[in-house]
Amino acid sequence: MEIGIGISADSAPYIPLDHEPNVTDDARLNQLGYKQELSRSLSAIANFSVTFSIISVITGLTTMYSTGLTFGGPVTMVYGWPIVGVLTMIVGLAMAEICSAYPTSGGLYFWSARLCGNEWGPMVSWFTGCKEEREQREKKKKERRKTTQYILFLFLLSVVKSTVQVCQKMGVPSHTVENGSVLVDSGQSRLRELGYKQELKRDLSVFSNFAFSFSIISVLTGITTLYNTGLTFGGPISLVYGWFIAGGFTMFVGLSMAEICSSYPTSGGLYYWSARLAGRNWAPFASWFTGWFNIVGQWAVTTSVDFSLAQLIQVIILLSTGGKNGGGYEASKYVVIAFHGAILSMHAIINSLPISVLSFFGQLAAVWNLLGVVLLMILIPSVATERASAKFVFTHFNTDNGEGINSKVYIFVLGLLMSQYTLTGYDASAHMTEETKNADKNGPKGIISAIGISIIFGWGYLLGITFAVTDIPYLLSEDNDAGGYAIAEIFYLAFKNRYGSGVGGIICLGVIAIAIFFCGMSSVTSNSRMVYAFSRDGAMPLSSLWHKVNKQEVPINAVWLSAFISFCMALTSLGSLVAFQAMVSIATIGLYIAYALPIFFRVSLGRKSFVPGPFNLGRYGVVVGWIAVLWVATISVLFSLPVAYPVTSETLNYTPVAVGGLLFITVSWWIVSARHWFTGPITNI
Repeated sequence: MEIGIGISADSAPYIPLDHEPNVTDDARLNQLGYKQELSRSLSAIANFSVTFSIISVITGLTTMYSTGLTFGGPVTMVYGWPIVGVLTMIVGLAMAEICSAYPTSGGLYFWSARLCGNEWGPMVSWFTGCKEEREQREKKKKERRKTTQYILFLFLLSVVKSTVQVCQKMGVPSHTVENGSVLVDSGQSRLRELGYKQELKRDLSVFSNFAFSFSIISVLTGITTLYNTGLTFGGPISLVYGWFIAGGFTMFVGLSMAEICSSYPTSGGLYYWSARLAGRNWAPFASWFTGWFNIVGQWAVTTSVDFSLAQLIQVIILLSTGGKNGGGYEASKYVVIAFHGAILSMHAIINSLPISVLSFFGQLAAVWNLLGVVLLMILIPSVATERASAKFVFTHFNTDNGEGINSKVYIFVLGLLMSQYTLTGYDASAHMTEETKNADKNGPKGIISAIGISIIFGWGYLLGITFAVTDIPYLLSEDNDAGGYAIAEIFYLAFKNRYGSGVGGIICLGVIAIAIFFCGMSSVTSNSRMVYAFSRDGAMPLSSLWHKVNKQEVPINAVWLSAFISFCMALTSLGSLVAFQAMVSIATIGLYIAYALPIFFRVSLGRKSFVPGPFNLGRYGVVVGWIAVLWVATISVLFSLPVAYPVTSETLNYTPVAVGGLLFITVSWWIVSARHWFTGPITNI
């Protein structure tokens, strides 16, 4: 039996169900002239979920954000949201009242029919229904657009649009922009102006460029592996406040690098910048010196990252087999070096794949690091049965370091090493510029965003972990189940004390292990691009071999060379951990010296000749640059100080020895040989 829409408004009077317990939902539907044909099984939360997911603020804001920026910008978005929201709530309240009286699937068109009477009911119902049908089709289209690819595509479009507008406003001659449309990729055009042809596939978006630097910085990697150092030297004070001090000055370094990168977006990065900024007379030596400190520093980073992963795997195995106090398996140094070799091999294989595949892994690495930090900073203190007080986290200063150092200033300075070691590797965005779209704009964005987001998420991770610290001496003791690996012991105890088993803590360590794996992968990527560019300019032995690219436009020989040298550097751990620590110390000081050199030339010799790109610091560029240079000079001295007294062959800080050795070899090679044949960057057009 079909029921006509135009029934009398009085034929089915509303009966309040709350006051008539015998009248069910089905009965109310019968009163409206319909029988129950659909399964009535949705709860209130399920009903809410359907509407909430269709509203989907993530979808709406993401797809229409560019509209808000175009028409009014922040004021329109920030104040327009509550205005529209309040008025929408009024509409919703009115609809909710009608829905309560006529709860049918027909919704709007049925309500219109019942409320307009017999005369107007059919037409109004027809009109409303057609309009509602169109709205339903639009909703379905909206749902289909909820894919990550589409959102990223829209994000990229908005970035391109905004950067084109920047180009038009600044009038930079290196950008081929005409009538508001991009004719040629601006990064590729600028590369050609610098004298290089496009040999690598330019397929990376701004997010992919950011992802490589962010995953190399990898707060999960740096903080986890050097948390012991922070706890030993100062404890919570060094960790919580030292992070912001190191992070703030690192941002100065990053801003200066981003400004130079915008002007010279090449894979050579630092050494190319030095050549262009040091002037004709000093260009070859400046390029040579910067290049070797950069490339050796990068190899040291890869070595230390992958060796840290090998050590963490060893700790995971130890805890999984009962822990140190339960007869767990402790891998020998030969097993650890075998792990290291296997990890490097996997990284080399992944980096031999086309850049489109590598871009996917890079983005996955960034997302994994972000989600991993959020998960652990919330989960660990929540699970821990014993938590530190806020007073302990924000005011406790640990002076019981067992290293014979009593000066609080000295202790705090040594505690900064964890933060500064973590915040390295963001030059990857520069080395990936020849594979990044619109690199003169997106390269600088990658550098700055990687540092900024790492500072924020890193601090959150530090706070979350430190709130689970209650006994510093025990965490640092080699007699605990994790063998003195502080964060591993924190995770293990948190789950063991609450659930009677540390399996959950081991799984959390697995999350960190994957993040470190991604960090090493991205580090090899950055290494290989530096090797490719440096050998393209003839600076390396067998240069013609290392700068070759395969059919997929990947510098595959440079990839495997980087993995091989990193493995050779790790072999020193078999002889002496002191020698190994000296080798990897170049990862911080050596790399930062390479960062500071082009900045120094920018604010001194090249101050008047430097032509800024789309991203520039304006009149503040020189001031920011000098702050960056002075910070690098300061940490180069501070991190070379002894870390224990009395100083012996076992306690000596070999950082100045390692950096001094690299300096001696680099300068000697230049004087004896390289000055006769290396002329700096060589154009190939």
